[in-house]
Amino acid sequence: MLYLDFRSGKRDMEKINIIGGGLAGVEASWQVLKRGGRVRLYEMKPVQFSKAHKKDYLAELVCSNSFKSKLLSNASGLLKEEMKLFGSLVMESGERFQVPAGEALAVDRDKFSAYITERLCADANLELVREEVKELPDGIVIIATGPLTSQGLSEEIERITGKERLYFYDAIAPIVYADSINLEIGFKQSRWERGGDDYINCPMSEDEYERFYQELLEADTVQLREFEELKYFEGCVPIEELARRGKDTMRYGPLKPVGLKEPKTGKEPFAVVQLRQEDISGELYGLVGFQTKLKYPEQERIFRMIPGLENAEFARLGSMHRNTYIDSPRLLNPDLSLKNFPNMFFAGQITGVEGYLESSACGIMAGIYALARAKGISLPLIPKETAIGSLVWYVSSPKTEEFVPMNINWGLFPGLEGKFKKKDKRALLAKRALEKAKEYVDKLDEILKLN
Repeated sequence: MLYLDFRSGKRDMEKINIIGGGLAGVEASWQVLKRGGRVRLYEMKPVQFSKAHKKDYLAELVCSNSFKSKLLSNASGLLKEEMKLFGSLVMESGERFQVPAGEALAVDRDKFSAYITERLCADANLELVREEVKELPDGIVIIATGPLTSQGLSEEIERITGKERLYFYDAIAPIVYADSINLEIGFKQSRWERGGDDYINCPMSEDEYERFYQELLEADTVQLREFEELKYFEGCVPIEELARRGKDTMRYGPLKPVGLKEPKTGKEPFAVVQLRQEDISGELYGLVGFQTKLKYPEQERIFRMIPGLENAEFARLGSMHRNTYIDSPRLLNPDLSLKNFPNMFFAGQITGVEGYLESSACGIMAGIYALARAKGISLPLIPKETAIGSLVWYVSSPKTEEFVPMNINWGLFPGLEGKFKKKDKRALLAKRALEKAKEYVDKLDEILKLN
């Protein structure tokens, strides 16, 4: 097992400065606090909001309310199980406030964030500072400001890293009120009948799909500044951009009809728009895969062409924002600290991990590694055979040459040794990962208790 040697003699525990109260920041804070450390957490809301944030809560969810699959046959499901081994606050709240979503974990976003805010603020060892950080504080720092880092802090990060920041564009999907959905047309069903009737499905005939497709091609979009190059994260491409990639691209993406049957006909529709429950009370539904940069009037006009949404009332329209991330493989050590400044750690989407739980998992490790630095103790690196370890390795390994934002996926894991059947590969990877993760957490707790 590889170790990080932070030993520099006993010293008083200093507060760890964590900048950013998103998923990575709150998880980093929680991991420090639950292991006896002290935290000064900086969050600029409500003094200043980014273009995507609206609420005062910590851990606000700005895009989807889905944390993806719960199944261990899916790398995202494995990541959840590992996070629970670490005592993740994000997973605690996610499971407490989950809403129906078939085999996926989706949450009531307001209750989820409110619970995390309450839990953190109840800890006497947390100091919450509501202000924008423009100059980095002294001492041990975790930068977890996410992809929407403020301009002032972005310039400070640029100065310290000495590298040009990378960027891509991310987009937010619209949300509609449930009682404005026409259930004479839309029907409740999960794909392949996995789970309950957790999604509302709006079926399209070939003619309806053709008209919708043409309108998307001709719609007015929000114009970006001339000097800003378009770089989309492939897991979050705007619906109108998918349309431009080919007539059937949407039907093989978010509008795919496979695994669904219209109750009236018993047949698979030509295309389907799915809506996923956004809150526990079932009053809000989000359009799955409908991230967009269409102008607001165009969104209302075109999305009401979807059968079942002709009278849709929008609780939130879609929008687009610029996400930033650093060139982590060239900048970071294996413990997520900056090579030039080893007391400065990065966590979350700013490192190049993509996704809610991926950001949270990155925050887990940044918090633990920063705590070890504060205590001046030697700590093992998380094994790359784990889901969390594979993500950390991806963003910190110089071997990662063509660096793009990455969700957790089986391709990040080291290969298996010995002979095995192809159909058993994922189950074996998950088994190995959970064994390694449990062994690591047990070792970690033993080391921290002794120090």
